[in-house]
Amino acid sequence: MKANLDLTYYQQGFKRIAGCDEAGRGPIAGPVVASAVILPKDFIDERINDSKQVTAEMRTKLYSLIQAKAVSYAITIIDVETITKINILEASRLAMQLSLEKLKKPYDLVLSDAMKLPQQKVKVVPLIHGDALSQTIAASSILAKVTRDHIMEALDLQYPHFQFAQHKGYPTPLHLALLKQYGPIPGIHRPTFGPVKKLLLQKRAIV
Repeated sequence: MKANLDLTYYQQGFKRIAGCDEAGRGPIAGPVVASAVILPKDFIDERINDSKQVTAEMRTKLYSLIQAKAVSYAITIIDVETITKINILEASRLAMQLSLEKLKKPYDLVLSDAMKLPQQKVKVVPLIHGDALSQTIAASSILAKVTRDHIMEALDLQYPHFQFAQHKGYPTPLHLALLKQYGPIPGIHRPTFGPVKKLLLQKRAIV
């Protein structure tokens, strides 16, 4: 991470920063996962970066390191039923909000990855590309990403024909081909998301 805005905010007088981010807004299957993390003020690890910029092997190592070093952290999983009911943006916001509420230590600033969190009673700074600018946001992105990947790998064992471990629920050509071949899995595929919605509408039209 070339820049770490956490240091700037600490220099402004904030005492404890909570970063939060989510994983899973783009997929057409599986839950959305968010995490909130408070790191020690003097903790810096240059390897902690936007989870998409870190290899899977390094993410796993950092996942354990962040949990060990964090002052406090929390992870929230929002299921497909809730995503369908309140939409993916609000499900992501809810996951972040719940993660912040679960933190065991108080904080006086929240840095989020471009997400407004109006229910917070402290200052919230939504940073565009925040997971590349703030170490605490990057740390939360890693916890969320690794947690969600583990969920998709478990679903891969349950539904091996869908190869969830490979595409993690994202609408890759492979996933879209398998979706068309086998049809959506209730409770796993998101019925309001384009490719899934289209297949469900086609199925209803045939019936």
